[in-house]
Amino acid sequence: MRNPLAAAILTAELNEDSKALRARYQRLLRLYRVSRVIHATLEPQEALRRIVREAVRLVGASSGSVALINPTNGLLEILAARGLPAAASELKLRLGEGITGWVARTGQPARVSDVTRDPRYVRLRPSVRSELAVPLEVHGQVRGVLNVDSDRPDAFSAEDQATLTALAAEAARVIENTWQFEQWRLKARLLESLVSVSRTLNSTLNLDEALAAITREACQLMQARVCSVMLLDATGAWLEPRASFGAGPAYNRRPPVSVEESLVGVVVRRKKPVQVENVQVSGRYQNVELARAEGLVSLLSVPLVFQERAIGVLNVYTGAPHVFSNDEVRTLSAYAELSAIAIEKARLHERIVEAEEQLRQNEKWSALGLLAAEIAHEVRNPLAVLKMLWHSLNLQFTPGDPRAEDARRISDTLEQLDRILERVLGLARGAEPQFAPVQLNALLEELGLLVRHKLAQANVTWQPRLQANLPTVRGDAVQLEQALLNLILNAVEAMPRGGTLTVRTRAVRRPPTAPAPTHVWIQIADTGAGMAPEQLRGSFRAPLRTTKPRGTGLGLAIVGRVVEAHRGQARIERRRPRGTIVTLEFPVG
Repeated sequence: MRNPLAAAILTAELNEDSKALRARYQRLLRLYRVSRVIHATLEPQEALRRIVREAVRLVGASSGSVALINPTNGLLEILAARGLPAAASELKLRLGEGITGWVARTGQPARVSDVTRDPRYVRLRPSVRSELAVPLEVHGQVRGVLNVDSDRPDAFSAEDQATLTALAAEAARVIENTWQFEQWRLKARLLESLVSVSRTLNSTLNLDEALAAITREACQLMQARVCSVMLLDATGAWLEPRASFGAGPAYNRRPPVSVEESLVGVVVRRKKPVQVENVQVSGRYQNVELARAEGLVSLLSVPLVFQERAIGVLNVYTGAPHVFSNDEVRTLSAYAELSAIAIEKARLHERIVEAEEQLRQNEKWSALGLLAAEIAHEVRNPLAVLKMLWHSLNLQFTPGDPRAEDARRISDTLEQLDRILERVLGLARGAEPQFAPVQLNALLEELGLLVRHKLAQANVTWQPRLQANLPTVRGDAVQLEQALLNLILNAVEAMPRGGTLTVRTRAVRRPPTAPAPTHVWIQIADTGAGMAPEQLRGSFRAPLRTTKPRGTGLGLAIVGRVVEAHRGQARIERRRPRGTIVTLEFPVG
């Protein structure tokens, strides 16, 4: 006969095992249902909210949160919370700080039955009495902490800890999946943007329009605050700001930077990307105050390379701390390659247009030469007859006779006409300059004396600002004098109501590290009405183009030919607030 006591004990044990199995089954079922819920979305933020909600519900907590380690600053930041005050989202903990920080640092769970007795606790809600926190691990590395709180002391059991640990394992997989999905979505968006941008850039032939499109599309591509393009100047020693998008006036007015001494110069020299976490505190960044004023934080600068030659840099700034991923760096680098091609394509198109324009201008110059030769031929013979007849008259008047002065003026005028014809013939022949050392300061001082009466009549103030001990240049003094006189007379005509004519000279070094001055520049600035942008373009290359009511427009064209013959450079620009500035630069000889 069966022992009743033994049977009772066995029945009790079976009941206990059955209860444990039922409890385990219920826990696994809840975890399965929770897993389905949190795996049902690939949106990172929504996934985090679901993880917190299900964690609070699963262990009967009063509040909960998910804190992830920010890779930029290494701090724990609460990205999703339930039952916590709104200010909790602003809390940032160092690793090891608070119970949450301790779990993140050690990788061990923490179950605290009374937080008031735990010195690690950082209070977020006054009514919290107990806390349970478990690490979120991705591939064995702690990436964050899943945390729940209760208003009851000793609210969480070992079973709750096991449940939350199991949930954290599922949550870590969800977080990893959402991160991977977000990365692939970002890659897809970047590739789509690259395709779209390549169409935009390839359809643009004007350089300024191409640069504007490059910065605009780069901002959209990288979701940046400001994007800018800087191109190497002709010397290769300076990076000049050429275009930007999203920046303020102060940023757009920044000066060129040295390739040898600047952070973006490193990008050009090494032809490799450089990123700075925070330019507002970086010792390598030159415009810290400007970055603070513009709200620029993180920088990614990539080289613009065409046929293995760096032609500039493309800069991308964010408005918040950001570490650019390898995919972002590769994407912007690929975009920079497309941009460099677009820039060179626009430059080539401009050179073709300029070459065509130069051919047309050369045809005009040829026609002018033929016309000048014909005029000189037709006028010089009658003039020779007039001079011969005049001298044959041999008119002699007494010193007091007023006709003596008239006779002298007639003789001087005939000589002046002869000299004018010589200059016209020189233009027709394209006479080469006769090079010799020329002191430009002395030349300008003589011109100042020559035009002083005209300046006085026009109510124009002559302001020379000539650098002492200016190096000499090799040139033709007569041609240089003619070019400078044309510029001075043009400036006077631009100020019909009077004004100020400022003439400056200065010795410069190209590049700045040169041991001695390599060039001398002359700057002539007036306070007239100024010139429109379409008038400024091609001013030195366009004979017979003029906006003046009188004249042929030859003045600036002659200046351009003289400067070119002297291996110099000429630049004309608007002066602020009004007026025009013409700068001529010649190599030291």
